[in-house]
Amino acid sequence: MPLNAVGAPQNTTISSRAPFRKTFVLIESLVALGGLMGTAQLLTGTFTPPVSVLEPIGLSSWMLPGLWLFGTVVVPSAAAVFLAWRRSPWAPPVVLLASVTLALELLVQIPFLGPSLLQAVFGTIAVVMAALALRARRVGWWPRPAGRRRPGR
Repeated sequence: MPLNAVGAPQNTTISSRAPFRKTFVLIESLVALGGLMGTAQLLTGTFTPPVSVLEPIGLSSWMLPGLWLFGTVVVPSAAAVFLAWRRSPWAPPVVLLASVTLALELLVQIPFLGPSLLQAVFGTIAVVMAALALRARRVGWWPRPAGRRRPGR
């Protein structure tokens, strides 16, 4: 029987070639949406902490933190959603990247805002999604290095 790109028989289901795909799409969509809402709040000054918490680093508005949130949460999560939706082999590495940048965003927040339940929830999401991305790699959903031949060819 011919083998597919991950070395499994070709009659396997699509979901076995893209493990956790639906989870990646759902959770990363929610993370991107949450990041987008947070970005909008920071950029418009709606429900933001006092600007005085930013004075130690020389900022006088929430503009730069809003753009930082967009770049570290919204962009990587949206890219992960797009790639997972298309079953791209790059989806798990981008989910892993999105998890790392989300964790970085949370670590940057804590000195200024203090710890919160929301940070704990998103931190847990970052850890779980990173673990799932690594698990997807282990079962074969990961880009192949250029020039490597597929097994059986």
